[in-house]
Amino acid sequence: MGTPLIDLNNIHSLTEFKRNTAAFLEELRSNGLPLVLTINGKAAFVVQEASAYQKLIDAVDQAEAIEGIRRGLDSMQRGEGNPADEVFSKLRAKYEIPSDV
Repeated sequence: MGTPLIDLNNIHSLTEFKRNTAAFLEELRSNGLPLVLTINGKAAFVVQEASAYQKLIDAVDQAEAIEGIRRGLDSMQRGEGNPADEVFSKLRAKYEIPSDV
């Protein structure tokens, strides 16, 4: 199993973060793990290095694309949708596109 998403030892108060910002930023750079900041004892913010955040966004985009493809394949297997040549024919007619294009 990979690195945990949130290290339970990496939860600190916002006040502590403000007092020791430089040290926390160095920690973020060195270990790449997100830092959870609390206000009044409740998790309020997650701070992480930009490259780690980008990896997270990329993974979400990939998961959403895979889910969209899966839904499309499921729909096709259920017999939903239209054949491509039929769709293209309708689009050509609607937008007056010659069939030789």
